[in-house]
Amino acid sequence: MTAGPPIHDLHFDEAPNVETKIPGPRSRRLLERQEAIDSGAVAYPKVVPIALEEGRGSTLKDVDGNVFLDFFAGIGVMNVGHSNPYVLEAVNDQTSKLVHTIDFPTEARLEFIEAVNDVAPPGLRDQCKMVFGGPSGSDANEASIKLAKQYTGRHGLLAFEGSYHGGTAGALSLTGGVKYKAGYEPLLPDAIHVRYPYPYRESLSDDDAEAVCPRGDCCGRMSCARSLEAVKEKFEGPYSGHEPPAAIWVEPIQGEGGVVVPPKGFLQGLRDIADDNDALLVADEIQSGFGRTGKWWACEHYDVTPDVITMAKGIGGAGLPLGATLYHEQFDTWGPGGHIGTFRGNVPAMRGGTAAIEYVQEHDLLEHATELGEYIRSRLQDVDSHLVGEVRGEGLFVGVELIDEDGEPSADLVKAVQTRCYENGVLIWKAGREGNVLRLLPPLVTTHEQAEIGLDIVTDALRAATSGDLP
Repeated sequence: MTAGPPIHDLHFDEAPNVETKIPGPRSRRLLERQEAIDSGAVAYPKVVPIALEEGRGSTLKDVDGNVFLDFFAGIGVMNVGHSNPYVLEAVNDQTSKLVHTIDFPTEARLEFIEAVNDVAPPGLRDQCKMVFGGPSGSDANEASIKLAKQYTGRHGLLAFEGSYHGGTAGALSLTGGVKYKAGYEPLLPDAIHVRYPYPYRESLSDDDAEAVCPRGDCCGRMSCARSLEAVKEKFEGPYSGHEPPAAIWVEPIQGEGGVVVPPKGFLQGLRDIADDNDALLVADEIQSGFGRTGKWWACEHYDVTPDVITMAKGIGGAGLPLGATLYHEQFDTWGPGGHIGTFRGNVPAMRGGTAAIEYVQEHDLLEHATELGEYIRSRLQDVDSHLVGEVRGEGLFVGVELIDEDGEPSADLVKAVQTRCYENGVLIWKAGREGNVLRLLPPLVTTHEQAEIGLDIVTDALRAATSGDLP
């Protein structure tokens, strides 16, 4: 059986098509209504002022009838597109029968676990267990914290500057962004952060990297060497100030931190340090996983198998909330109730996730994401602008670092480019420690024609910024 229609049949035909000022009149009324009754924590409409009505594939329609190319996919959630009919058929069939099952066995639950196992990295495949606790990536990371502490008997946590792991207390303790923690501390004790390698930002000579790097097989990048040296010190240094951490939490490619791609030796260096110190290596693949980078998991780009993978976002298939933690079976020392959560039996989301895996495989979307990502980055790299500091990423996980005339990070420039783009029908988001990185996360079902049209608009906005034609 063919897994649904081809990607060209998933979208609104007329995208992009903007016929009103943004926001349009109906959107404006809903935005005002939201402001009056919704939480002050609402964020996204403050930056992209639209009210949404319908989505198909890589396109979104607002309540005023404007149609947009969606190049951020609900922050990497809609990997197989909005309202993918193959996925929705599986979800709706399940919803009509049974929705909530806690952790009683169902065909939907077991088939989803088996499907994820089949696409797990070598070293975890056929040797793994999965635990569900709650519906979000934060919940998945909370489970990994408990697992690491319970297995090692240690309580320290090591994560990285620039990281984002979620908004609950444990996940927030791992998160590097100070703005997310303001007003909520103290959080978990002995959560420490070291530098994540950021080659563009670190103007360091690579000549002496081998002398600094604790690895025997140095990749030759000083930013990587310095980071690994700091991690090793936190585990083995006699004056590190604390016991060795229970685990290392790392995004194989940082998302919120700016789509930062580390040097090739970084993850292997972390793997070696974790092994030498009886610690777990936890890969947070909540944003970078599920095909986003052209491989099922971003850690596969580095041929490194973590002990634990945390996942959410795209794994619910149709945008349904689902968080899960996959780990090597040797760490499965939990007893009954060792990790719990009321919504760990969201079987429609599990059906959606299984159908999404089938759709990706049937339509060869990993290779498509790789090829389309190369095209997108090449178009962005071809923009002749001193305001484009760096274009980076893997697959359809793309970042464009923007700088001002003095070479400093420019969040204002990102805002101006974003505005020009949504006014012309392309939705993009931002990232970066200073908010100065354009983050492009198109669904994996985005066609080459859509990418070409969308990049015409994005690159025109960048050129307008360069010539001073943006407000």
